[in-house]
Amino acid sequence: MSSSAESNIETLLSILDLEPLEINLFRGITAGQANNRVFGGQVIAQALVAARRTVKEARIAHSLHGYFLLPGDPSIPIIYEVERIRDGGSFTTRRVVAIQRGEAIFSMAASFQVLGEGLEHQSTMPDVPMPEDLPPDTVWREKLLARFPAASGRGWMALRPLEVRPVGDMPYMGTKSGQKSAMWLRTTAPLPDDLPIHQAILAYASDLTLIQGALLPHGHSVLDGALQVASLDHALWFHRPFRIDEWLLYSQDTPNAGAQRGFARGEVFTREGVLVASTVQEGLMRPIVRRDPAQQ
Repeated sequence: MSSSAESNIETLLSILDLEPLEINLFRGITAGQANNRVFGGQVIAQALVAARRTVKEARIAHSLHGYFLLPGDPSIPIIYEVERIRDGGSFTTRRVVAIQRGEAIFSMAASFQVLGEGLEHQSTMPDVPMPEDLPPDTVWREKLLARFPAASGRGWMALRPLEVRPVGDMPYMGTKSGQKSAMWLRTTAPLPDDLPIHQAILAYASDLTLIQGALLPHGHSVLDGALQVASLDHALWFHRPFRIDEWLLYSQDTPNAGAQRGFARGEVFTREGVLVASTVQEGLMRPIVRRDPAQQ
């Protein structure tokens, strides 16, 4: 394990270690991001951490549903205000609003549960190569930066706490493929034995390529400048305990695009084929109309 890998994980953990300001009020910071907006996965993860700080330790997050309202500014802190909606016998519900300059930039509802035994079934993991049979993380990063140099400013490129091995081309390359994609991911260094931390980092990672997957059938990338692309909402369900410092397969598909919006789904499996989480996102995919200078 390299010192840079440890440093990247330490930076991510520091970002997720929110500063308590008052009861139900927390402050988060941004790091490793050079462009002009906060990576959406960071806001989801920090909001989940804020909600978790107000919940009994025995209750584990099982779902979250969030809406992106405004782009986050990475140069200033984000304030997370938690509303304690309900503390029931088995379930706890929280609402979180992320605020900058007095305005809500993200709103999320999250639910926590006392885990118990019950009926079980799950979908089957796709038949894909194992991570050891795929090129290392550096290969796709070099290809992506060669094609889109501006990608270096993206939060998930500048801060590298995750090792990613796409099955086939990385979705951000803009290669026209089908409606399905998959990638293996894990953190670049070991994490504490604390399930809420693993859940928060999966929440962070779940926003990496989901809406980009909705561009795959059309041969576009969020980096090619042809479309205005932004996440509108995001939902995540945690089904079973897992470790994100061990390889997880993030299998994604996009059933629909229309009305300038793209819809994408994801399933997260352990390498043994255990389904640990599911995710859904809808995003804006609006064509950018450029006027002919001669006609202006």
